[in-house]
Amino acid sequence: MADLWTIEEARFAEGAKTICGVDEAGAGPLAGRVYAAAVVLPRGWSHPWLDDSKKVTERRREALYDILIHEAAAWSVAWADEHEIDAINILNARMLAMDRAIAGLPAPPDLALIDGNRCAGIRGRCETVVHGDARSASIAAASILAKVSRDRYMLEMAERYPQYAFERHKGYPTKLHYERLRRYGPCPIHRLTFLKKL
Repeated sequence: MADLWTIEEARFAEGAKTICGVDEAGAGPLAGRVYAAAVVLPRGWSHPWLDDSKKVTERRREALYDILIHEAAAWSVAWADEHEIDAINILNARMLAMDRAIAGLPAPPDLALIDGNRCAGIRGRCETVVHGDARSASIAAASILAKVSRDRYMLEMAERYPQYAFERHKGYPTKLHYERLRRYGPCPIHRLTFLKKL
């Protein structure tokens, strides 16, 4: 696990006191919010399952979520909804959700490590880390919280709009999802700007 702390340790050596990792989940789906999380881990914290959320099984993600919200030094989850996504586009909505997650921390971090190659719109000192969810413990932790939070939200939406089978595809553009969209049309949580193909 030591390699997941390489980036953070280099920034600590440069004088940063608190570092949060930030990641989002749900940029690609046709429906629902895009979620983001910001996590400040105790220095050196590790867990054998901690990794990019896409590489962790659903069962382990759920377990890690519960561990992280109890053991992280600080954490915050935020989102931008489908109306904001349609109004400002998904890229800007991702940035908005991440900025909201950082703002939700109990105290501003000295540095926010942002997964990806953009941090425009993020207030405060930030640094991008390409493939950060596989290279940084803090970003990997944020990826877990964001992914689990969004999946849980989509399960709630599956109960509200059962005809779309959101519990099976979480809003992503699958064959089943397109079939249900053609049959029933969009519901209130669909991103209308993502439905140009229909």
